Amino acid sequence: MSIEASELVARAAVHAALGDPVRLAIVDALVLGEASPSELQRLLDVPSNLMAHHVRVLEKAGVVRRHRSEADRRRTYLALAPTALSALRPTVTRDAVRVVFVCTENSARSQLAAALWADTSAVPATSAGTRPAPAIHPGALAAAERHGLALRAATPRHLDDVVDPADVVITVCDAAHEELAAAPDERRLHWSVPDPARTGDDGAFDHAIDTLADRITRVAPALRPS
Repeated sequence: MSIEASELVARAAVHAALGDPVRLAIVDALVLGEASPSELQRLLDVPSNLMAHHVRVLEKAGVVRRHRSEADRRRTYLALAPTALSALRPTVTRDAVRVVFVCTENSARSQLAAALWADTSAVPATSAGTRPAPAIHPGALAAAERHGLALRAATPRHLDDVVDPADVVITVCDAAHEELAAAPDERRLHWSVPDPARTGDDGAFDHAIDTLADRITRVAPALRPS
């Protein structure tokens, strides 16, 4: 089989996988952020055995892939495969008063996400943490300077002091998402971004910025100022 023919077969498999309303709803949800199978099951009100079937079909077609939680190492999250992302964009828009990015310490990922968002969307953004650190990580400040982001050395804040019921909350680390998972909220999204502070090197912070920028490019068009 030629390369062109094999590519056509792969594309046909993707289109076939998306030809079911539930699978299309799964993909629509994953365009906005990652989710565990059980979270998708609750969101879409689909029985667990049927959800497992649909996820297997999407995995086999190369549309979704799994990765383990960076926090508890047991939970798995589903994400759209990079090859699928290029052809997919949000199909639903939401009104948003403000976006609040949340990570555990509010010292790196959430701060960088808010700075990136400010350069992309008219919807206001800020950040918070579930267990705030004393200060923003020096690596985050240095990375922001390298990438031309407006990030100042402010004191991290606790989400209880920041989040309003009207806010769209986006968790950018698995640990923060799992802390908040006991209280499901349809206005909360999750982005599974590896913690650059684990290594502290420049490359890890640059990778975090690239990952966040990719998510923001996808999600910003789906949120309009309220």
